[in-house]
Amino acid sequence: MSLIAEIQGLAQKTLQEVSAAPDLAALEEIRVRVLGKKGALSEILKKLGSLSAEERPAVGAGANLAKREIEDALELRKNRFESEVLEKRLASEQVDWTMPARKPFRGNLHIVTQTTQKILDVLGRLGFETVTGPEIETEYLNFEAVNIPKDHPARDMQDTFFVGPGTVLRTHTSAVQMRVMREQKAPIRVLCPGAVYRCDHDATHSPMFHQIEGLWVDRGVKMSDLKGTLEFFARELFGAETRIRLRPSFFPFVEPGAEVDVSCFACKSKPQASCRICKGTGWLEILGAGMVHPRLFEMAGIREPGLTGFAFGLGVERIAMLLHKVPDLRLMFSGDSRFLSQF
Repeated sequence: MSLIAEIQGLAQKTLQEVSAAPDLAALEEIRVRVLGKKGALSEILKKLGSLSAEERPAVGAGANLAKREIEDALELRKNRFESEVLEKRLASEQVDWTMPARKPFRGNLHIVTQTTQKILDVLGRLGFETVTGPEIETEYLNFEAVNIPKDHPARDMQDTFFVGPGTVLRTHTSAVQMRVMREQKAPIRVLCPGAVYRCDHDATHSPMFHQIEGLWVDRGVKMSDLKGTLEFFARELFGAETRIRLRPSFFPFVEPGAEVDVSCFACKSKPQASCRICKGTGWLEILGAGMVHPRLFEMAGIREPGLTGFAFGLGVERIAMLLHKVPDLRLMFSGDSRFLSQF
């Protein structure tokens, strides 16, 4: 029997086996047995060496043709089996369209953003408008314009990031208040939220944090107006039973100035030594405030007699830590979704 006839016989037999194969495993067995490296077709082709140079091309072409026919038959049969398996699986699997869909992941506002919005909403009900200013500020507006001259000892209290000659990353949003007083006429009632920067980093301080400063300038504004505003703010934020107290303190841009405390909302009116919030004192410091220093009116070019005003400033992270009992400020900037998703 010639090699061509042997190859054709193998191809015909294999095609019949492929047509009768019951499953994918049987097809794979046929492929390996016939077309594998040690398969029947390879064994036949080993005899090419015994043929003359004239006979070899015809036998080689016949072998390639037989191989393609077998491969095509295997692929066709394989696709049919796979289609049948898929159809059976689809027929057996049923989808209950009445079941609720899987809820997609939804992000939430950062705890600092939430606290900022809450504070702005509370004070906005008293008529305060929100204004913003640049975070890169002139050294003059950041210091001299708010009564902190170059030789003033209060200047040493703030470690400042200098961007360039005469330019800093603002250390407070008081510069925004000065911009407003220069551009607007009384009455002025504004809130100035935003990021501020100082060289400080530990469990309760960050080199970048957020402040909200308030300013109210009008005729006849008194210290009692400041106290009433802060009492309303504290009760809306910490609860109706919250009390405040003002302790004399120094700030260059106000006179007189005061540190403002709120009664501990954890242990209420009965201070407890075990209270982790107030450490048994019954009070929590939340902000600084006071009457606008007359020097600021001069620096802003306000000459109208009878105008007075008050200002206050608070740290948003400080309020957020108190409200949510956050033990370490650095958690707020960690980017840890386990922490942030709680809020």
